[in-house]
Amino acid sequence: MLEPTRGLTPPGAARARAVAGWATFCALLLAFVLVPFALFGPDLDAVTQRYLAARPPAWQVALVLGGLLAGDILLPVPSSLVSTAAGGLLGFWGGLATNWAGMMVACAVGHGLGARAGTSALRRMTGEAEVERLARAYERLGPWFLLVFRAVPVLAEASVVFAGTSRMPRRSFFTVCALSNLGVAATYAALGATAAELESFLVLFAGMVLMPGLALAWVRSRVQTPSR
Repeated sequence: MLEPTRGLTPPGAARARAVAGWATFCALLLAFVLVPFALFGPDLDAVTQRYLAARPPAWQVALVLGGLLAGDILLPVPSSLVSTAAGGLLGFWGGLATNWAGMMVACAVGHGLGARAGTSALRRMTGEAEVERLARAYERLGPWFLLVFRAVPVLAEASVVFAGTSRMPRRSFFTVCALSNLGVAATYAALGATAAELESFLVLFAGMVLMPGLALAWVRSRVQTPSR
């Protein structure tokens, strides 16, 4: 009888480990989105209602929402909700401009953070498996790997930090980010503006939950980590 080769992981075990890893990642991602609402939801809702009741000017709303998106790289901001709200409160073009500007600032901060903090900080942020996933995507696609992760929560932020740790040229980085952010910003602004016009919760739900979920599922199917 042949003995199993030492040091090699059986395919079934590798597959089970990959599934368990993604299940853990998805659970952490869900907690990342829901825990802030559970802890601060009522207070945030009250503050938001008072703020909107005062009928602030559009530029002020854009500044607040854009600032939240800019801070998404460091804070647990529900970016899909904020981006969809921008379209609902400011209309498509106002929401598009606000979303794009906020996302670009977040990308710049993330790139600089990655260049200074290094790969060890990125591993603590996402885990070894996701760093490997990002690295493989970068090897295959070059700077365009940022497009793959742009709409995926957590990995969107991790990808720009990874670009900084990889010393991606700034010109390539900002060109790809500008294009990818434009697509994501336009999509969320359109969903928010449509939800406001139709007064439809289903459209709003699609913007907040369905789009990130579909993006995550697509990445899961297309970008695999190597088995060990």
